Amino acid sequence: MGRKIALVVNPTSGRGLGARLAPIVRSRLEAVGLTVAEHTTSCAEDVGRISAEVIAEGADAVALIGGDGTIHLGAQVLAKSGMPFGVIPAGTGNDFARGIGVPLKDPDAAVDLIVAGRTRSVDLAVAKDEFITTVVAGGFDSLVNKRANAMTWPKGNARYTVATLAELRTFKPLSYVVTVDGQVIETDAMLVAVGTGPTYGGGLQICAGAEIDDGLLDITIIKPVSRLTLLQMFPKLSKGTHVGHPMVHTLRGRSVRLESEGVTAYADGEILGPLPVDITIAQGALTVFA
Repeated sequence: MGRKIALVVNPTSGRGLGARLAPIVRSRLEAVGLTVAEHTTSCAEDVGRISAEVIAEGADAVALIGGDGTIHLGAQVLAKSGMPFGVIPAGTGNDFARGIGVPLKDPDAAVDLIVAGRTRSVDLAVAKDEFITTVVAGGFDSLVNKRANAMTWPKGNARYTVATLAELRTFKPLSYVVTVDGQVIETDAMLVAVGTGPTYGGGLQICAGAEIDDGLLDITIIKPVSRLTLLQMFPKLSKGTHVGHPMVHTLRGRSVRLESEGVTAYADGEILGPLPVDITIAQGALTVFA
């Protein structure tokens, strides 16, 4: 008997891309003899509920069509369950898929990873009783995230670029207390980011060099710089070449406390809540096809 795959589809991800990909993905899975039970979400809460149901029903694996927000919701249930988890990228940023090496614009190749059946265990961050699959952002980047989420134009990663330019007009450095494995750092900064993997915002390598399975959190602090310097730095984030800049400070640790008055943290592209926030690592918490 073939493997039973629960296909969870967020039809609204990527402005309808999820719905367009669903029949393609299902057809390819069934063509190789897998039994597919398709579940379509109608609201965010459905992702967790459906994930819990398919585990109880005895599926062999879950494949999720969606973006980072959808994956975040699925991970809350699938983490530590041992259930293999496949990702078909269909969002704006797709940073979790990027981090585990899933092809972003080739759904057939993404499905092939599920069909092959090879898995790996990856780390998740934990903050405010939630599993985080990519990066916790606090500062300039979280304001950009907030603005980008509210925008309807342009589409794709260009939305983050436009939001960045808009926020630059008024942003001023913030005062932080960052505690990494008990080491206290008091500093002014433009932003502090904490991740298990390297990217957020659709491929910006804010935590360049981060390994998603090394049991460590990567922390990037960008110290106060002029608006022009910050603007010049953002293209470097796409390549990770900002590391080594005298105003960029990087650390690694297993626990981080992030404090700054009046700052709202974002995680996986969605609101996490106001600082302070304590972030820890759940090593090997999620099993993925990769």
